[in-house]
Amino acid sequence: MPELPEVEALRDFLTEQLAGREIVRVLPVAISVLKTYDPPVTAIEGRAVAGVRRYGKFLDVATEGGPHLVTHLARAGWLHWRDRLPDGMPRPGKGPLALRVALETGAGFDLTEAGTQKKLAVYVVRDPQEVPGVARLGPDPLAEGFDEARLAELLAGERRQLKGALRDQSLIAGVGNAYSDEILHAAKMSPFKLAASLTPEETHVLYEALRTTLRDAVERSHKVAAGRLKAEKKSGLRVHGRAGEACPVCGDTIREVSFSDSSLQYCPTCQTGGRPLADRRMSRLLK
Repeated sequence: MPELPEVEALRDFLTEQLAGREIVRVLPVAISVLKTYDPPVTAIEGRAVAGVRRYGKFLDVATEGGPHLVTHLARAGWLHWRDRLPDGMPRPGKGPLALRVALETGAGFDLTEAGTQKKLAVYVVRDPQEVPGVARLGPDPLAEGFDEARLAELLAGERRQLKGALRDQSLIAGVGNAYSDEILHAAKMSPFKLAASLTPEETHVLYEALRTTLRDAVERSHKVAAGRLKAEKKSGLRVHGRAGEACPVCGDTIREVSFSDSSLQYCPTCQTGGRPLADRRMSRLLK
């Protein structure tokens, strides 16, 4: 799933490609991708792009004097830039294409979604805050005002484990399954440590890991073409998706805990005092 660094890179890329250019056609190929009907998607056509913004994992293309095209790529969605879009109308139900946006220049982008779980979402709204997911977002962890005290305030009283708290978009916007693993590895903390149990010193360590991990990922993704962002993300991950490999810090074997619809990866030596965590599908956490 694209997370804050990849969506920020897409925002940067699209700003260069779209700013000031006119959108001539918006073609929903998979009708299920559209989550709104007023304003209609045609309200964007004939308008120039005023800017591109990011809200957590949401991407917002704003038009001059008109509505916003807000996208959430979900788990299997992606954006593909085309210097020259194919001629002719795309055929519904053929392949992963969900929506096409065409510019006056002949260029544009496609939104696609792989797999059978169709969760890619596109909204046409007058204000991004009309999108329920945007309205519920917590603070952006890379925002200028997001300091250590703010993180401590957010975690105070949180009886959830750190892994779940970091992934909660209403608590902190933009961190998903992959970067929560990376942040906790950098902080040398168990994913099942209770968020409210952190000492001031541990909160400081987590804050530094959070900001450094995300900033480094954003920097790696900067100026990377949209088509290469997935590979760039994977190459920069130390533990997520690397179960069975050696930890790049200590050399221990990276382990995995699986859930019904996701999994997490961690290093026992770096994060849990050398103790493996039990697979939550079969037993409780080993303490």
